[in-house]
Amino acid sequence: MFGNNFNKSKPIPEEIKSRLKSGNACYHSVQNLLSSRLLSKNLKIKIHRTVILPVVLYGCESWSLTLREERKLRVFENMVLRRIFGPRSEEATGEWRRLHNEELNDLYSSPNIVRVIKSRRMRWARHVASMGEERGCLGSWWGNRSEGDQWGDLGVDVWIILGWISRRWDVGIWTGLGWPRIGTGGGRL
Repeated sequence: MFGNNFNKSKPIPEEIKSRLKSGNACYHSVQNLLSSRLLSKNLKIKIHRTVILPVVLYGCESWSLTLREERKLRVFENMVLRRIFGPRSEEATGEWRRLHNEELNDLYSSPNIVRVIKSRRMRWARHVASMGEERGCLGSWWGNRSEGDQWGDLGVDVWIILGWISRRWDVGIWTGLGWPRIGTGGGRL
């Protein structure tokens, strides 16, 4: 079920499509739990985070997302969240309706799936940057790191490269402490 090829034989859109297909199968295997009235919303969210998301996000550190792919991932996540939070009753008419995306974002206090992917990509870039010359493929490019393993001793060039990566990945809102969550009171991942 798992497996990620880091070669050119499987392009990123195909990998994402495969991950979403696996995630959809996982979702359908637990959808009765997610719509059960016996389980709390918090437990359903834990099921989502521990059962469904790892299947979808496996290998996401290597993905470069287009807007179309981001949209597909958000649609999948919203489908799961709608199952978790269920419909809402209109107070005036008493009719049931689906939750809007903004309402889902307000109810789901965690960062959305695209934000998680971008955070993991930055964490992976940080890991690669901190690898020593003897371990990493980029170690010789960034120099010898045998003196220490702290971020403070990285060369200026590494910070410039990581800054460029963060701007390319998310218009430079990486703060080093976490990804700011927009619309959630400024919390961090």
